[in-house]
Amino acid sequence: MVLGSVLNPVNSSMIAVALVPIGRALGASPAETAWLVSGLYLATAVGQPVIGRLVDLYGPRRLYLVGTALVGVAGLLGALSPNLGALVAARVLLGFGTSAAYPAAMHLTRSEAERTGRSSPAGVLTALAVSAQTVAVVGPTLGGLLIGAGGWRTIFLVNVPLSLACLVLGALRLPKTARPAATAHPAHAKATTTAAATAATAHPAGTESSEPSASGASGARGVDLVGMALFTALLVSLMLFLMRPRAADWYLPVAALAAGAAFARWELRVPAPFIDLRVLGGNGPMLATFLRQFLSYTTAYAFLYGFTQWLEEGRGLHAAGAGLVLLPLSLSGLVVSGATGRHEAVRGKLVAGSLVQIAGCLAMLALGAGSAIWVLAGVGAVMGVPQGLNGLANQNALYRQADPARIASAAGLLRTFMYLGAMAASAADAAFFPHGADTGGLHHLALFMLAGAVLLLAATLIDRSLRELTPRKA
Repeated sequence: MVLGSVLNPVNSSMIAVALVPIGRALGASPAETAWLVSGLYLATAVGQPVIGRLVDLYGPRRLYLVGTALVGVAGLLGALSPNLGALVAARVLLGFGTSAAYPAAMHLTRSEAERTGRSSPAGVLTALAVSAQTVAVVGPTLGGLLIGAGGWRTIFLVNVPLSLACLVLGALRLPKTARPAATAHPAHAKATTTAAATAATAHPAGTESSEPSASGASGARGVDLVGMALFTALLVSLMLFLMRPRAADWYLPVAALAAGAAFARWELRVPAPFIDLRVLGGNGPMLATFLRQFLSYTTAYAFLYGFTQWLEEGRGLHAAGAGLVLLPLSLSGLVVSGATGRHEAVRGKLVAGSLVQIAGCLAMLALGAGSAIWVLAGVGAVMGVPQGLNGLANQNALYRQADPARIASAAGLLRTFMYLGAMAASAADAAFFPHGADTGGLHHLALFMLAGAVLLLAATLIDRSLRELTPRKA
C-alpha cells in the first residue's frame, strides 16, 4: 500500500529539477516543458476519483495491479521518448497508472478497520501520509541525484523497478475480492451535515454496505460511465484554462460550466451515481476539507516548482545542487509528520501549518540572487513544516467525514483537489516567470502564496466542525 501510494508523489516532485535539463536537451521553452507537469496532474485529477469509484465497486486488488503495471510501461516509454510530445504522453499515462494505489489503500484501510473493530487506524493513516509527503519533498533531491548520475531520462526509468516491486507485492499480499453480486440499488440516503451520520443511517454497525453491488442487472451497470465522462470533460476544460489563463481561451471555462451543469443534472437522476451529489452537497465539513486541500497544495506546489526553478535560473545552481538545497525541506517535513502522526489534532495541525506557511512566504520576499546557501536551505526547512502537517490533517479529516461505502472515491477526490492546487500553482509559476525564473518573479509568486496561506488559516478558523472531529467509536 505504501509503495504504491508513493508512485504519484515521487513522479510529481522529481520532475521539478528536470524541467530545465529536459528543455535544454529537447530545445523546448519553459511554457512547453510545463506540460510535463500539467499532463500528469490532468490525468491524475481525472483518474483518482474515477478509479477510486471502480475500487469501491470492484475491490482494490485488480485496480492496483493494472495501475502499477501502467506505471512501468510509462516509465519505459518516457526513458525512450525521442521528443517532448512523446514525453508528455508518457507522463499522462504515468498519471493514470499512479491513480489506483492511494484509493485502493484507503479502501483497504477502512475495510480492515471495520473487520478488526479499530475505529482509528492512526498508524496506517500516518504511514500513508508520511510516506507520500516524505517522498514528495525528497523527490527533488532524488531527482537531482538521478540526473547527476545518468541524465534526466533516469527519472523515468526508475519507475520500472518500482512498478515490478508493486506488482510482486500486490499479487502476493493484496486480498482477492469477488465481483459484486447483481442486486438492486438501494435508495439514496438522506443527505446530512456529516458523512458519518450518512454512513450510520445507510450502513448500520454490523452490516455490510450494499454500495459495491449497486449495479442493477450486472456489475458493469454499476459503473456510471456517463457521469465519469462528464466529470472528465469538466476537469479537462477547467484545468486546460488554468494551465494558461487568457482571454482567447474564453470557451474553456464556458465548456467547464456546461459540462458541470450536465454532470450535476445527470448525477441527481441516475440511480447509481459516480459522485452522489445529494450526500456530498449535504456534507459541508467534507467540502471544507476539499477546499483546505486545494489551498494547502496551491501554496506547497507553487513553492516546490517556483522556488526550484529560481534556484537553477535565478540563483544559478545545477539541478543536483538545487536538489541538495531542498533537502532540509524533506527532513523537516519528515520530522514533523513522524512526531505528530499518531495524534489526529486536525484543527491544531491546520492552524500551525498555515501560520508556518505565512512565515515562509514572508521569508521568500527577502531572498535575492546573492542569498547565502544556508539561508535558502533555511527557507526550505520552514516550508517543509506545513507539508508535514496539512496533508496529514486533511487526510485524517476525510477519513472521519466520508461515507465508508465511498471511501476510495472520496480519497480520489481529495487527491483531485490536491492536483487542482498543483495546477493553480503551475499557472501561477508560468504567470510570474514569463521570461525565466528571476528574483522579481519569485517575490510576486511569494505574495500569491501568502494570499493562499492566509485563506487556509481563515478556512480553518471558521470551521466549527473541526472542533468536534473525533474518532468514531468501534
